[in-house]
Amino acid sequence: MSEPSDIDDLQALAGEYVLGTLSADEREAFAVRLSSDPAARDAVAAWEARLLPLASLAAPVTPSPWLWGRIRRSLQVRMVDVSVGAGAAARPDRWQGFWANLGLWRGLAAAGGAAAILLGGLLAARVAMPPEVRYVVVLTAPQSEAPGWIVQASDTRRIRLMPLATVTVPEGKALQFWTKGEGWGAPVSLGLLQSGESLQVSLDSLPPLQPNQLFELTLEPASGSPTGRPTGPIQYIGRAVQVM
Repeated sequence: MSEPSDIDDLQALAGEYVLGTLSADEREAFAVRLSSDPAARDAVAAWEARLLPLASLAAPVTPSPWLWGRIRRSLQVRMVDVSVGAGAAARPDRWQGFWANLGLWRGLAAAGGAAAILLGGLLAARVAMPPEVRYVVVLTAPQSEAPGWIVQASDTRRIRLMPLATVTVPEGKALQFWTKGEGWGAPVSLGLLQSGESLQVSLDSLPPLQPNQLFELTLEPASGSPTGRPTGPIQYIGRAVQVM
């Protein structure tokens, strides 16, 4: 049985492979591994399914002629070269078909920034998404768009907030966690936290979690917002993406 660290490393490699952030040598080695490692193929398929919904976060944008030329040239390169039988050869063709999907490229061209933030934040902190995760929210700083926190949900009734980076909270202040779904009159507080804390939150008293639901962290007094609504500046903000 694989050790947890091995599983995490495989998830990280598969994620970087799908997004294209591996070096040329690392990518070639992982492509060869796909021909004989079912776990690696499953990990790549899972990351494909997770990242594809990001294409819906922004309106399609036509890539520049320079980028289209680069995409076309890259699609002419066969990603995996195997000759170990029809069954093994069929799988690499599927990876090539995935990348040859021009609709995918158009969508990811528009949502590439969101994908980079999501995957970059996960990989930088080596936070592997469990296979059962259904929703992900990456909370980013409004000015720098740097990822600071991630929200994971395996169902629509419970979420987990985890830090991706060191966050300094001024003395006498606290970060307050909020969410607001479509049609809600106002944001609802999900609790207070200090720097570096993880937080498990039950949503039983709220409507089920939904795609595009807003989450944010604001800087409030140590005891929380005095009005029951956000009063301090937004420190991190993001929207829920359904990944499975």
